Amino acid sequence: MGSPQRSATATTVLVLLMVLGLVGKTISDPRTSIAGLFCSKTLAVSGNDFAHNFIRTMGNLSSMADDHGHGTTEVGEGPNSVYGLVQCFKDLSSIDCRLCFAEIRSILPKCYPNISGRIFLDGCFGRYENHSFFDQAMDSKDSNVCSSGRKSSNPDKFNQVLKMVISNVSLEAQRSGGFAVGSASSSQVSVFALAQCWQDLDKRLCNACLQNAASSIMSCSPGVEGRSLKAGCYMRYSTRVFWNLNQSTAAVHSSGKSYSLWIIICSALGGFLLIVVVVIWIVKAYMRRTYCDSLPDLLGSGLSEAISQSNLNFKYNDLKRATKRFDASNKLGQGSYGTVYKGILPDGREVAVKRLVLNTRQWIAQFFNEVDLINQVRHKNLVRLLGCSADGPESLLVYEYYANKSLDFFIFDVNKAKLLDWQRRLEIIHGVAEGLSYLHEESEIRIIHRDIKASNVLLDDKFKPKITDFGLARSIAEDQTHLSTGIAGTLGYMAPEYIVHGHLTDKADVYSFGMLTLEIVTGQRCSSVGTQPGQFFLSKIWSHYKTGTVDQLIDRNYYDEEVKDEILHVVNVALLCTQATSGYRPSMAKVVELLRSSKTEEGLYQPSDPPFLDVVPMEGRGELNNSCLLATGATQNISESSESSIAGR
Repeated sequence: MGSPQRSATATTVLVLLMVLGLVGKTISDPRTSIAGLFCSKTLAVSGNDFAHNFIRTMGNLSSMADDHGHGTTEVGEGPNSVYGLVQCFKDLSSIDCRLCFAEIRSILPKCYPNISGRIFLDGCFGRYENHSFFDQAMDSKDSNVCSSGRKSSNPDKFNQVLKMVISNVSLEAQRSGGFAVGSASSSQVSVFALAQCWQDLDKRLCNACLQNAASSIMSCSPGVEGRSLKAGCYMRYSTRVFWNLNQSTAAVHSSGKSYSLWIIICSALGGFLLIVVVVIWIVKAYMRRTYCDSLPDLLGSGLSEAISQSNLNFKYNDLKRATKRFDASNKLGQGSYGTVYKGILPDGREVAVKRLVLNTRQWIAQFFNEVDLINQVRHKNLVRLLGCSADGPESLLVYEYYANKSLDFFIFDVNKAKLLDWQRRLEIIHGVAEGLSYLHEESEIRIIHRDIKASNVLLDDKFKPKITDFGLARSIAEDQTHLSTGIAGTLGYMAPEYIVHGHLTDKADVYSFGMLTLEIVTGQRCSSVGTQPGQFFLSKIWSHYKTGTVDQLIDRNYYDEEVKDEILHVVNVALLCTQATSGYRPSMAKVVELLRSSKTEEGLYQPSDPPFLDVVPMEGRGELNNSCLLATGATQNISESSESSIAGR
């Protein structure tokens, strides 16, 4: 990258700085200052599907940043798919890259639930979209960020030197794989520059992006700092060295007579004390940035201190070690708002650690809501919360570990479904019903779960069900008949009166339970469209129910004529739970009673037509096309944006 003489001189600088005790083998700084954050204004089509894909995307990018320092990923299909990209600049060490991406992981989710977002930090870049963008070099969001106050006292000379160094790093980056740093000096004016293309761009697109960036960044002159933020590359200049000094950047490119290298040497010798002060300031600033999105900073110290002093407290670093730094090999699956990892504590206990992605006040409030509510209930069919972490940059929940993961892994998988015979399925249905009945009527506080579905039912080693994920749960006072809330939950499992009016009662959970039971019986997802246009999951089952042919929909992995009547009885109870009018639905206590009986009393508990039988897909209107049912006026929200997550107490 330069002559042997220049390389030797730069190495001397590095050795000199090492002798001064300022660095080890490298000068390390993850450079997490935000250069630009851009969020779209368009909401995702399906909040729930998009959230699921978004969380998986962020997890994939985290692994790529750890392993390679860059990468692209694609999760999902259609308008709810998420494409993601991460790029650490090549002068960052692997540790600095992880630290830089950790900042992206904390900030970029603030663009959610909008369909796209991109963030430029001074050491790395992250972006997500609901469409492929991997071959884009420039687009309409390209911009420059220039220093507004500080300008060179010699603008003509500064402009000349800037043009020289920008040209040099652009050409060098085009020749050397998309990355270069360099400097130029003349008459006591020195300018340092860096150029970086994203790894997914081919050479032609990289060259085009760098040429465009080089041209546009000149508009920042005579400002002493400038950045060009492009869809496919990043360029920066400054009057000070800002990149990390390591083996890839030690041979600094210079123009003229290598004045900049001698300036560095003289500055290092003459400004030792000043550099020490600056290094201390950088370290302190970095520490502040590292924890700026911690739970205490987001919600104040009171709540986190209360948790830290309770028996629920886990140290963030202990959980990080337990999961091997959230290694992908320990990933168990996706929960609401986060990824779940298996962890092994120092005492040998196996636990499940949920790592929340969406670290905003609203989502952290749901974190505390889950901690608070689930810690107050105890039942054999409810997952046990062991604790949480409130002392680090991310929100972590710690649960008991269940080797069989969640119910959806079995009932929707052709091979695994065979492990669940009718007796096991019936026990799961009974267990979920008993758990909900306890929440509604038997616990000290009445709790509405709001998100009952197959992925929120865990199975232990004996396939006993455990209801989990209380992030959306609400408590309701004894004298309250209902809550009026923003829409939250998963479309398809939500009761019609709740979707349309935000009218929340325990009958919303009853409806969700009915939908889940029908999924368990049929082995079909409630998002599966019927054989005829406009017939969704629920209407299809109701149609067969009226014609006496429900047995045609029963999962053949377990179906047996000997238990046909028992299965049809369960279907009857499930349809009672999904009636359009909430007052016609039984309470969960009554559901438990009906399930335990051998047969529904003839004529006494016959279901009426479920809601929205004639619903058809609403193409191109922003609503979810493949939910179990779709009400006019329903939105794609999965959590409220306007109310506290601890409301209702």
